[in-house]
Amino acid sequence: MDKPTPKERAAHILLAIKRIKEFVDGVDEARFLKDIQLQAAVQYEFLIIGEAIRYIDPVVLSKYNYPWHILRSFRNFIIHVYHGIKMERIYYATQDLDTLQRLIETILKDEF
Repeated sequence: MDKPTPKERAAHILLAIKRIKEFVDGVDEARFLKDIQLQAAVQYEFLIIGEAIRYIDPVVLSKYNYPWHILRSFRNFIIHVYHGIKMERIYYATQDLDTLQRLIETILKDEF
């Protein structure tokens, strides 16, 4: 299997954001904290975001004011500190994806 291009990776990020938003649409924090399947699905999509961002050129990312390192760190946190994850943090992150979505859409339009 061929490795995805940076453009494809950016598209993967957008798809992951879309899925997260669909998963949590109409879901409050209390419901999220009770739904283990939903938590797992959301975490998986955050893993995709964190992994995919690693393959977009840092020079490209540096043109856009966003804390890109947080995406990679969040992925690493989910993978390596899986035993200590506070699901409230995951839920909070689901509510803060609009800026990232707009920036990735802009990067896809302007850079690739």
